[in-house]
Amino acid sequence: MASKAVAATVDFARIYTSLGLGKETIASLQAFRKRHADAQRIQAQLASQPTTVDLEHYRSILRNKAVVDEAEKILRDFKPVTYDVNTQIKAIEAFEAKAVAKAKETTEKIDAELKDLQATLANIEEARPFEDLTAEEVGKAHPRIVEAVETMIKKGKWTVPGYKEKFGDLSLM
Repeated sequence: MASKAVAATVDFARIYTSLGLGKETIASLQAFRKRHADAQRIQAQLASQPTTVDLEHYRSILRNKAVVDEAEKILRDFKPVTYDVNTQIKAIEAFEAKAVAKAKETTEKIDAELKDLQATLANIEEARPFEDLTAEEVGKAHPRIVEAVETMIKKGKWTVPGYKEKFGDLSLM
């Protein structure tokens, strides 16, 4: 009973998003939860059914007592079939191993992304304001800009393509 109360209070949707689980993992977990709920429902239905047979009642109603005696003998001799659940256990263990592997893979991806984000954040915090940068520093950081400017100067182009369209013409003449 306590497990039902705990399962009812768990917000699985939030867990899926907060852990960053993949779509395949989420689908597998949801399918597993559905099978578990179905099994619990069936078990509850079967547990609520009566398990004893009142043979004396049938003896008093039926004229043919031999039928009731035969039914009683069959019930006495009945032995339930035992199932080998090792295949199901192996399937569950394989699913668990797959889920654990996916979880580790997801953890590694998240850790790598987190490290990248922390490095980017540190870089942003340590960076100088744009106003304090010089043209030489920008050129050292991005040599392509220097090459593009030198090429434009060699060709005699003194304006940047698209500048007038974006910022307008600021010339006084």
